[in-house]
Amino acid sequence: MSEAACDKTICMKRRSFIKSIAISGGVAASGAVPGWAQPGPAGEVRVADIIIYGGTAAAVIAAVRAKLMGRSVMIVCPEWHIGGMTSGGLGFTDTGNKSVIGGLAREFYHRVWLHYDDPRSWRWQKKEDYGNKGQGTPAIDGTNRTMWIFEPHAAEQIFETLIKEHDIPVFRNEWLNRSSGVQRKHNRIVSIRTLKGNIYNGKMFIDATYEGDLMAAAGVRFTIGRESSAIYGEKWAGVLTGVFHHGHHFKSEIDPYKIPGKPSSGLLAGISATSPGAYGMGDKKVQAYCYRMCFSSHPENKIAFPQPEGYDPGQYELLVRVFNSGWRELFQKFDPVPNLKTDTNNHGPFSTDYIGMNYRYPDASYALRKQITDEHRRYQQGLFYFMATDPRIPREMQAEFTKWGLAKDEFADNKNWPFQLYIREARRMLSDGVMTEHEILGKRPVRDVIGMGSYTLDSHNTQRYVTSGGFVQNEGDFGVHVSKPYPISYRSIVPKASECQNLLVPVCLSSSHVAYGSIRMEPVFMILAESAAIAAVMAIDHKTSVQDVDYAALKDNLIKYQQKVEG
Repeated sequence: MSEAACDKTICMKRRSFIKSIAISGGVAASGAVPGWAQPGPAGEVRVADIIIYGGTAAAVIAAVRAKLMGRSVMIVCPEWHIGGMTSGGLGFTDTGNKSVIGGLAREFYHRVWLHYDDPRSWRWQKKEDYGNKGQGTPAIDGTNRTMWIFEPHAAEQIFETLIKEHDIPVFRNEWLNRSSGVQRKHNRIVSIRTLKGNIYNGKMFIDATYEGDLMAAAGVRFTIGRESSAIYGEKWAGVLTGVFHHGHHFKSEIDPYKIPGKPSSGLLAGISATSPGAYGMGDKKVQAYCYRMCFSSHPENKIAFPQPEGYDPGQYELLVRVFNSGWRELFQKFDPVPNLKTDTNNHGPFSTDYIGMNYRYPDASYALRKQITDEHRRYQQGLFYFMATDPRIPREMQAEFTKWGLAKDEFADNKNWPFQLYIREARRMLSDGVMTEHEILGKRPVRDVIGMGSYTLDSHNTQRYVTSGGFVQNEGDFGVHVSKPYPISYRSIVPKASECQNLLVPVCLSSSHVAYGSIRMEPVFMILAESAAIAAVMAIDHKTSVQDVDYAALKDNLIKYQQKVEG
């Protein structure tokens, strides 16, 4: 959108944003939560037109749109730090076709450009040395420049500024009482209660969590795991043994046993003893999680990888065998972000993905989730320490790896470790409209479009097992090209009317595992969340359910606010 076309409120404040931002400070750098964001005392009743549960980028965007449309809104979230994965290490944005990213999502990436257009933002690297990586094409008049690559703290500062600009209350460290905290009446949520005892009354609710906790607690049906190929007739559904798309598989025949050639010695760590299942069969297994890491190579801004408590080098024996097989692709996903930093993602057959260790996470208790996230953190910390120190790592690889360390000026109040585990997939709602690979690949039309996606159908590995030939292999990874942008259905973000009439679910939407692999990108979550907020306001204005929002009028509003509804 151009300067002339954007919301007047944003236009007035956009330019002052750079002047007010603390280049080397802010929430992410200092670890301090602003005074205006501190939660109030427990046991209060708080009221707003729209209650958003979750602290993701989607939550912030939904809140801003609702406020710009004149409605009161509150964000209630377990997190202290807002922004989810966008501010949690995923700075090398997965975008697909950027032309179909509009609305406030595009505004966010414009503000990223503004941030890096300021010379003060380049503390550890010269702007000209970084170049124009990740920058989008501006409008004809040169306005609305975008940048799609950024440091975690820069993203968090932008989200905090949006919240402050629009005076949106954010109640942090507020955990939904998932057992009895959702009060319902006539298929509508009346209020939610947190574990502190605070009650949030609203007319409309938006679940913007990665886990779908409000959706589940409200009694809305959902699924976890992978559908079989027969459920929706999808080619890429279910177990995919022998499918290797990303290079995240073992390319050589590697022995899985502690003593090579001796099954009685037991399997190496991380290898399942159970069968992967029949090809195309569904299961309740979930694609792997990891932390997206922000490394630094600047001598003054890096911290050597620490040895974690309980470190066990035996957990990484399989990596030694991978290197011994000749594999040398370790650094291919050390994607460069500004200031000599990275967004480091999983890459290769044995990497940061903790394969098979997250199956219980989506529906787990808070205590079990913490245990699982702690285990993921310990696994990755141990992996980095192992690569940096173990003498069995090839010398040239180790020398290159130790040029990096944790970024000293990121995640300062979390020992420089990302706040957010990459929950690539958890619960997925089951509504009247389910997005499948048929919609993604353009084989089936969508009539009620609320936003566009364009990324590859993408799943990380789900399990690591022993093949019939007696070698280790990964399974579940696929990457299928999407030839053109595709529409996403409004029905996929609203529950069945018989289950809940005032809830929208833009993150854990109704989708097959295969389709979710493309939809699950941060810009798309922002797009869907803004559309959800627009629909929520319309439902309030017309005193109707989210299911009965007039789509023609909704589409008009989407276009009005620069959302893209066609490729």
